[in-house]
Formats: sequence, C-alpha cells, structure tokens
Amino acid sequence: MKYIICATLTALTMAGNLQANTKTSPDSTILNYSTFKRSLVMSGMMQLRYVYSLTDNVDINGKHYNETNDVVPNTNSFLLRRVRLNTRANINDHFDAAILLNFAEFSGNTANKVLENAFIRYHKSKAFNIQVGQFRPFFGPEDMLPADIIKSLDYSNQYNLFGASGWQSFQMGGAVYGDLNTKGKVPFHYYAGVYNGNNRNQTIDNDNRKNYYGRIEADLAKDFRLGVNAAKGSWVNQKGDAWGADVSAVFPLCNKLKLELISEYKQGTNFSAYAATPDPEKKGIDQYRNRGFYVFPNLRYECRLPRLRSVEFSSRYEYLDENYKINENLRQTITPMVSFEFADDYCARLEIGCSMDMYKHDIPNTVQYSHNTGVVQLQVRF
Repeated sequence: MKYIICATLTALTMAGNLQANTKTSPDSTILNYSTFKRSLVMSGMMQLRYVYSLTDNVDINGKHYNETNDVVPNTNSFLLRRVRLNTRANINDHFDAAILLNFAEFSGNTANKVLENAFIRYHKSKAFNIQVGQFRPFFGPEDMLPADIIKSLDYSNQYNLFGASGWQSFQMGGAVYGDLNTKGKVPFHYYAGVYNGNNRNQTIDNDNRKNYYGRIEADLAKDFRLGVNAAKGSWVNQKGDAWGADVSAVFPLCNKLKLELISEYKQGTNFSAYAATPDPEKKGIDQYRNRGFYVFPNLRYECRLPRLRSVEFSSRYEYLDENYKINENLRQTITPMVSFEFADDYCARLEIGCSMDMYKHDIPNTVQYSHNTGVVQLQVRF
C-alpha cells in the first residue's frame, strides 16, 4: 500500500514539473485558464421494464415458493429499472467533474443507493489522467460500459457477484489511467487505483486497509483487445484477492452486418459470502472463493432506415460458481435478446428476451432454483 501511495505522489510531482516546464508560445494571449473551455452538459436515461416469470411457483426475482405456501409470489410486474440524471462539467481544459444519480432507487430502500458517480478528473495528457471520488474501478470490460449501451438485458451475474464483494461496481477511491503510445507497435492502455472496497455511499471505510488493483489492455489487432487485471483487498480486516482476463473483438461480416464479441473469466475472494456466514460456522477466508466465465456474442445489422437504425441479436452464456470450495452449486445462465434501435446511439431502443437460469442443485424456497424470466424493456436517452 505504501508503495502505491509513493508511486502516485511521484507521478503527480512529475506531472506538475512537466506542466511547469511547458513553454507558452509568444503568440499566446491566454493569461488565465480558470474558465478556459468551461462547459456544463446534462443528460438523462430511462429504462422501463415488464417482467414475467415463465416458471411456476417462482417470482420475478427468481425465488421459489412451495405450492402449499400461503404467500402468493409476484409473477409479473412493470418496473422502473433505471431513471438516471447525469451532469458533466468541464472546469477548464484539465479538470472536469461528474455526478450520476439513479432516481429509480427512491422506489425502495434508498440506503447506500441513489448516488452512483461523483468524481473529479484531471487530464494531463492521453498517457496520464487522475480520477478521484466515487466511480466504478476499471476491473474488466463491463466497467467501461455505461448501463445504457449494454447489448443485453443487464450486466452479467459475474459482475453483480464481484460487486457485492467490493471488487467492482461503484466504489470510493482514486485511479490513474492512460494510453501508452508505442510508435506504431501494440497500443497499451493501463489502469491502476486504490479504493475503500466497502461499496458505495458509505460514510467511512470499514477497516484500515484499502483495495488496490491494476489492469492492462493491449490492442493486438484492429478491433481486437486483450485485457488482464488483478486486485488485492480486504473486508473488515480479512484479506483477499481477485484476478481475471478478457477478450473483446469486432468482426465485420459485410457492409451492414458485424459480429461483436466479449468473453471474460474472473475468480476472487467471496467477501460477501464470508460476511453472511454466522460466526460459529465461519471457515478461513481462503475457503470463500467464486469464479465465473461468460461469452457474449452480439450480431448487429445496420438497417439505416429513417425510423429503424439497427437490429441486434445477442445470447450471452454465463458459467458461475458462487462459492466453489464451500457448498458448490454451479449456475448457468443463457440470455437471448433481440433489440430494435429507433434512434442512433441507443437513444430510443426496445429489447425483448428472456433469462434462463439453471442450477446444478435446486434448493426449494430460495433464489437458487432453476427458472426462466421473460423481459420487455424500453429505453430512451436524452
């Protein structure tokens, strides 16, 4: 941890020296950069869903009920999945800030919710940028994708599982990142950061240790990227780790048709399962491990019609072991989707599909029970 802090301070000092040594051209008339290129942009996004359980005695959240149970499961519902307001402010040519709120979370328990992004960034160059505040650590391809351009129903089950243990999703901390110019050779992108690791909107850290991570991406060919990442962290003074690798690619098939592919493998300490286990039953933290793999092909056809811009067909396959050393119960999920884009950049989009969950061992009266769920989702961005 001390080495990371020293490296960050050294990088900041070097960046300051580079800026101080930069000569201003004789023709420059800018004497005050306080408001240079200042701007404010606000945008929003809504996702509305209709969800229907296709499996008897299973509700829309995937929980199974016995036939004799007096509780009638909720088998269908209209939902507000996301109602987001995003504010992005450019302070000058080096500083900007962003705030992202999800108002849909006001419909339930708002504890540690609603506020998603709240960060400040400093841009020195393409090779060196600093980001501090609350944001998603750069720990995989899904962390780079906003929710409104996911080419499926939602993020993967793997992403949600690792987020519950503090490895992904919104966290409080800082990061450095940039693109490395290799003069015509393989371009690299790097990310490194440190954060609390006890998830978003917490008053303070829950221990004196921090999570830290690093990620490297290499563009091995045009539209073909390989990424690897690793992290160390803790949860109430219990130490753990996580690592993964992923591939992203785009394959043009013809003028209007292309295949987009993302595949990722991860494994790491399941802090969430450890925290949920009663103290008398707890085992060593090294026994709480999860691992997952998914492959996500998306076939996009560019219609380029005035009212219909594209049609997409996707079917993500997921293989997930939530706790493969203790009570192993393999979960496989297939999510076929068809999407109609009515305005460019997913500004108006209709998605129809289903999620098919299959467990190795069905456990009655729990969410670990094989089931199918149908979904229709309408999205607008503005």
